[in-house]
Amino acid sequence: MLMILNNISLYYEVCGAGEPIMFIHGLGASTRDWEAQVRHFSKTHQVITFDLRGHGHSDKPDGPYDVSMFAKDTIDLLELLHTGPVHIVGWSLGGVIAFQIALDFPKQLKTLTIINSVPTFGDSILFQQEIDRRVGIVRQFGMRAIGQALSENLFPKPEHAHLRDGFVERWAENDPRAYIEATRSGLGWNVIDRLGAIECPTLVISAEHDYWPLAEKEAQVKLIPHARFEVIPDSHHAVVLEQPDKLNGVLAQFLTENSESL
Repeated sequence: MLMILNNISLYYEVCGAGEPIMFIHGLGASTRDWEAQVRHFSKTHQVITFDLRGHGHSDKPDGPYDVSMFAKDTIDLLELLHTGPVHIVGWSLGGVIAFQIALDFPKQLKTLTIINSVPTFGDSILFQQEIDRRVGIVRQFGMRAIGQALSENLFPKPEHAHLRDGFVERWAENDPRAYIEATRSGLGWNVIDRLGAIECPTLVISAEHDYWPLAEKEAQVKLIPHARFEVIPDSHHAVVLEQPDKLNGVLAQFLTENSESL
């Protein structure tokens, strides 16, 4: 379905009934990447997924985009859906947005779950170099080329061939201009000094072989008052797709522990 807000159309899906969970996807992804989570959690919860501006079936307006803009889109969608406070789960760029929501709109959250994301991108020069690299690939070779390059690190095993193929096909569908704007949205973003203000129960999940070092993320989790850290063994940045059953199990346990029905 489409919802008009902030002068754009956002595509969203709602499935199931119960306490609401909102899943926020990563850069270049869409609602489709949460299919395993929707199947699992819609049996017990109301599950909300949506395409960020610039992604999927949502509008792709001119930029610039920034994290606060993504966060406001998300909160405005929740308010229009009249959900009340929700469990928010964010993966990668979605985790960045989820951090921002937890700090700027704390009353909208029951719990916060961060998957393979961080509260700061660290050395701004290195981050800028990575952005420039990706933008250069997109402009010179197109979206399929960067999807192919990323897929080798996300799904490195021989048995991941079907995941690599599916990832590349979906990635190729991205609008290059909107992807570049979304890629640049994290420039200058840093909330590490505000982590102590996150009030809700928080779960930080990391793949064993994520982009960011485990020790770095574990240290950041200690700055959040009511947080715990879980590692999914033998997994990579796209753990949502690579190891959905293990991820769902860890998340389900956390939600059960923080359910209103207890």
